[in-house]
Amino acid sequence: MLSPRQLEKIVKGFSNHRRIQILELLDTHPDLSVFDISDKLKVNYKTISEHLRRMERAGLITKTNRGVTVGHAHTLLGLIILKFLRILE
Repeated sequence: MLSPRQLEKIVKGFSNHRRIQILELLDTHPDLSVFDISDKLKVNYKTISEHLRRMERAGLITKTNRGVTVGHAHTLLGLIILKFLRILE
């Protein structure tokens, strides 16, 4: 069972509209780079990079090196959170 602090870390990982958009985008387009995500969401890449950093720290996404770029995809926890968010819709 997770502690309240661990749960808080997870909730903070998706408690932003941009982060929710990123989770949704990665569901249909896995393995996107920060620049790809930035382009598709029309948001500055530095902003997206910070969101991705926080999401990774919360355990919602994983990063994979692809040469000079880094691909991003959901973790199992990220998929569970996305399913939870869709229930709330």
